[in-house]
Amino acid sequence: MGDSKVHPDQKYVQALLIHDQKLIAEIYTRFAPKVIGYIQKNSGDEAAARDIIQEALITLYDQAKTKGLTLSCPFDAYFFLICKRKWLNLLKKNKPEGVTINDEVTSIDRNVQDQADQTALYEERAHLFNQMLEQMGDACKKLLKLSFSIKSMEEVAKKLEVSYAYARKKKSLCIGKLTAMVQGSVQYQTLKHL
Repeated sequence: MGDSKVHPDQKYVQALLIHDQKLIAEIYTRFAPKVIGYIQKNSGDEAAARDIIQEALITLYDQAKTKGLTLSCPFDAYFFLICKRKWLNLLKKNKPEGVTINDEVTSIDRNVQDQADQTALYEERAHLFNQMLEQMGDACKKLLKLSFSIKSMEEVAKKLEVSYAYARKKKSLCIGKLTAMVQGSVQYQTLKHL
């Protein structure tokens, strides 16, 4: 994400990727209390805060694994902003008439904001992709999910008990259909311009 220098806090992103229990525990002890406090001040409780923290960590892990997330800002600010956005989105979803937020958090550096924006955009795109994938027929859905988890098309074909040529052709057709569904959605048009 950008040409900026890698921040020393990249170690926390790396810890998520390699399941380093010691550093993951440090994330919870160092950074979770701030998130919990914020959510408790804004219509939530500790259980809701812990759910948001867990979702944020899953998002960061997924983005690091699939997109090579590289921090160029402190983990604390970035993680807090991701959690804050998830909480605000949840509140807005549950209370569409409006949400009052008790925001006494210090100003956030532009670099942190940019990285959080990229993560939010990534998450929205992934959600759209998964939503469209779930709308596909069972055969396409099964084939694509297998091909995402098993890298060898020979193995996918074997598992589906079809020929390799058929599996490749069907995958190509399914990806074409999925792409058309994603690009035809209203949400894609909005995300395309971000």
